[in-house]
Amino acid sequence: MRNVLLFSFTPPSFFPAYYIFASMKTISITRTTSDNPDFRNLTRELDADLRDRNGDIMNLYDQHNVIDQIDTVVLAYLNDAPAGCGCFKGFDADAVEIKRMFVRHNARGNGISTMILKELETWAFELGYQYTVLETASKQLEAHGLYRKSGYVQTSNYGVYVGLPDSLCFRKVL
Repeated sequence: MRNVLLFSFTPPSFFPAYYIFASMKTISITRTTSDNPDFRNLTRELDADLRDRNGDIMNLYDQHNVIDQIDTVVLAYLNDAPAGCGCFKGFDADAVEIKRMFVRHNARGNGISTMILKELETWAFELGYQYTVLETASKQLEAHGLYRKSGYVQTSNYGVYVGLPDSLCFRKVL
């Protein structure tokens, strides 16, 4: 587990010292499996969020988001509370596919998605993979920004996403 201390802001000098400590945030990143109950709960929230944003088009996509058993899951905790998740599965001999990236609304703005993505990439590299691929919906604008700032380039839709109108696919060399 990796811990990162963050300050939500720097209070003015007239704030008492105890307030500064109250504003500290601890973010923990841990590797686990898809059996973890926090991962299961976060992915249920992700599914609800995607359905709210994308509506009935999710009927086409839900079948591609089923997680049976994955041994490469990353969870983020904000002050010991589950805050975000991501995972990957083998795509081909050289690549993994990043899946189920999500950060709870109340935890956003703390860099958690970047931390999760970097941990997934590090793990994939440690396992000998050379690149990552991923798919996101066209309406997930914050995801597009995350992936582009993290070095991903948009690529042709692959596999099950070929021909799906709301899919954008990305790739990154590790």
